[in-house]
Parts: sequence; structure tokens; C-alpha cells
Amino acid sequence: MATELAASLPSARPQELHRTARAEQVAKFWSGLWPKLAAAALAVGLWQVVAWSGWKPAGLLPGPLPVFQRLAQDLASSDFDLGIAITLRRALFGFGVAVGLGIVAGLAIARFAPVRAAIASAILGLQSMPSIAWFPFTILLFGPNEAAIFSVVILGAAPAIATGLIDGVDNVQPLLIRVGRVMGARGLLLYRHIILPAALPSFVGGLKQGWAFAWRSLMAGEIIGVASHQLSIGLQFQSAKIAGDGRQLLALVIVVLVIGIVVDRVFGLAEGAIRRRWGLGGNA
Repeated sequence: MATELAASLPSARPQELHRTARAEQVAKFWSGLWPKLAAAALAVGLWQVVAWSGWKPAGLLPGPLPVFQRLAQDLASSDFDLGIAITLRRALFGFGVAVGLGIVAGLAIARFAPVRAAIASAILGLQSMPSIAWFPFTILLFGPNEAAIFSVVILGAAPAIATGLIDGVDNVQPLLIRVGRVMGARGLLLYRHIILPAALPSFVGGLKQGWAFAWRSLMAGEIIGVASHQLSIGLQFQSAKIAGDGRQLLALVIVVLVIGIVVDRVFGLAEGAIRRRWGLGGNA
């Protein structure tokens, strides 16, 4: 009997450790999830109270249940899904071009003092400028088409990406640069192996901010009717506004909000992983 018990102990211990680790993972996941669920429940509850108050007619300000029902109907529609796909394609294409331009501009400003003196202030000015102010000019140049939208998306996102990279390069610890030079790294090798890896956390923060600018710029362009020949989320906003359909308008707001939250979460996870890798903490 004692022999059988002793033989079972080695196999029982790994199982207990596995259950303990799994319980810790579940507890960690729940500790991060419940505040978000509580905030969402509070927002929906306040929304329902405002709808019940009769401040506006139900057709203009419906409660959560009719809006979520309308959202479920829209998500089952191929046209609705196509509109989301078109908007996301525009966002990803414009953001991708902005990343390329932002990296080139950021490296040029960080690497060459004359370039910094010439255009660093302009980059900051572009970052603070409302993107929607560019639309009249881009429509005048390109017409109300895809090029006008992409131009404004790029103008909105690229300065933020470049600024994130510049800040990251400027804040690299001098000790790292000295160590790299002692080890023989010069010029591009120094940037490739020392400066850029050290600047990566700040650069990811710039990417996150650049996406926010790109997404807002795109939504503004689509809603005011630029490139309205293609179905998109913005065109559906227009149609719902003309029809006075409050349920669809709020359903579309939820779609835009969810997309923004999901993308922000992806950037947040990447930023947190990089910060943990660099020993800067993982609370981003």
C-alpha cells in the first residue's frame, strides 16, 4: 500500500502545479477583465436611464436593446460587412504608407542636425493640426475620391509616427551608445543594433498614436462624403442620418468604437511586451 502511494506522488505533484498555474492565469485574466465589464455595464445602464427619461423621442435616442438588435441585423447583412471591409482596407493602406513615411522622416530628423533644424517644428505643427482641415484642399487637388482620403489619413498619421521615433532616438541612454561605439558599431550599424532597438518602445507608442489619428481622419472623410461612390462605414452614417434612423447611427458608433478598442488593445499588448523585454515594466 505504501509503495503504491509513493508511486502516485510524483505524478500527482505536476498535476497540482499545473492546476495552480492555471488558476493563477484565470485569476489574472479575470482581474483585468472585470473592470472593463463593469465600465461597459455602467455605460449601458446610464444610456438606458437617459433613454427612459424621455429627453428625446425613442426614434432619435433609442435604448440599448433596440440598438443591439439593429446591430445584429446589420452584421448579418453582406452590404454592412462590405462597408466595414472597405473602411478597414482604407485605414490599413493609409496607415501603412504613413508608417513608411514616418520612419523615413523620423530617422532623417534624428540622424541629421540640418534636417532637424529645417523640419522638426513643421512635423510638430502638422501633428497638432486637425486632419479635417486638409479635406477642402485635398478635394480641390484630387477631387472627392480615394486619393483625397488617403492623403489626409497619411498627413494625420505620419507626423505622430515620426515624432514617436524621434523621441525614442533622443531618449536612448548615452551609456548604450558609448558601449556600442566601444564594440565597433558606427553609423548605420550603431542605429541598427543599438539606437533603434532601444527606441522601439517609444516608436510603438508613436504607431499607436498614429493609428488613432489615421482612424479619426478616415472617419471624418467618409462621413463628410469624400469618395462616397463606394460603400463604407461613413456612407452608412450618411444614409442613416438622412433617414433619421437613430438605431443604425448608434449601431455604427458601436462598430467604430469596438474597432478602435480592438486595435488599441493590439498596440497595447505589443507595447507591453516590448517594455517587459526591455525591463521597463509591462503596464502599458
